[in-house]
Amino acid sequence: VQLQASGGGLVQARGSLRLSCTASGRTSSSYFVGWFRQAPEKERELIGTIYWETGNSYYPDAGKGRFTISRDNAMNTVYLQMSDLKPEDTAIYYCAADQIFARIVTGGPAYWGQGTQVTVSR
Repeated sequence: VQLQASGGGLVQARGSLRLSCTASGRTSSSYFVGWFRQAPEKERELIGTIYWETGNSYYPDAGKGRFTISRDNAMNTVYLQMSDLKPEDTAIYYCAADQIFARIVTGGPAYWGQGTQVTVSR
């Protein structure tokens, strides 16, 4: 499975941004796709994950409220919609996939995209 993350950039505080994660290769509907982020000098954290087959999503505390994950089956793409962005949301955002949910929530999925930089200015 190959993942390509895109859509990052510079955005002003309180703005919105949508990231995309397009999958290719040996894809199937039985994958969980998660969005992670890593800010400078901070540990990587999970924003949320979606189960491709059903569209059910899960958000830990870091992702509740301002982040929404969705998918487009026809485009083989998972989206991360971010709103009311804050400077502390500045980070590299990664998408990752695994068939085992526990690997997503523990930060150890098998497949990773290359990351896309999001910078939120004051």
